[in-house]
Amino acid sequence: MPMQVLINLFIGVLWMFLQDHWSVLTFFSGYLFGLIVLYILRRYFPTKFYLVTLIDIFRLLIVFSHELFTSSIAVIRQVIRPKLKVAPGIFTIETDLEGDLEVTLLALLLCLTPGSVVVEVSPDNKKFYIHAIDIPESKESVFKSKTRFEGAIKKVTRK
Repeated sequence: MPMQVLINLFIGVLWMFLQDHWSVLTFFSGYLFGLIVLYILRRYFPTKFYLVTLIDIFRLLIVFSHELFTSSIAVIRQVIRPKLKVAPGIFTIETDLEGDLEVTLLALLLCLTPGSVVVEVSPDNKKFYIHAIDIPESKESVFKSKTRFEGAIKKVTRK
């Protein structure tokens, strides 16, 4: 992916220098021309077309924002109740992600959602030990979040 971005920037700069007038607009038109060239030549690159990866990253950010918002609402509901009824605890979830990058990204995304904290990851990177603010409610939402995050992470990190 980084090589594709550099090639696209090079095509944009080259396009700008071949024009009579140097401006941001001529660079942008060269950049768009470079996107077309790279899209035509995408089968010769070992990785997928970088614009697809950028779109997948944007989708992962949207999934995270949605999960962050919904879990924040759940935590706010717990906090503003007149009587605090929480049952904190630790539970495990299993993942089928591979590699340190994927496992770390999932752990960070699960930690950033309110109401849950990844306490430990097993040595084989297949189990997460998660502390939740309210086991019955949080456990279910963490499982849903994990499923959505795993799908989005796989789209970003795998070919």
